[in-house]
Amino acid sequence: MEQLDARRLLCPLPVIRTQDRVKTLADGECLEVLATDPGVLNDVPAWCRINGHTVLETGEREGVIFVRLRVARP
Repeated sequence: MEQLDARRLLCPLPVIRTQDRVKTLADGECLEVLATDPGVLNDVPAWCRINGHTVLETGEREGVIFVRLRVARP
């Protein structure tokens, strides 16, 4: 699983960085986004729904928010 460190970034940067990283990934690859902005828990899943990617898991551990997603290519 690829990992994107978006900690200490505020909206909309975590979503923009996620979008940029997903462009480099193949269909079916997974990405874990790490963030400290709580808005990521809503923003990244919403972006995934719009773009057809699958959210595998969201949560928080040790003060770091994570969103795991699977890339889908048409």
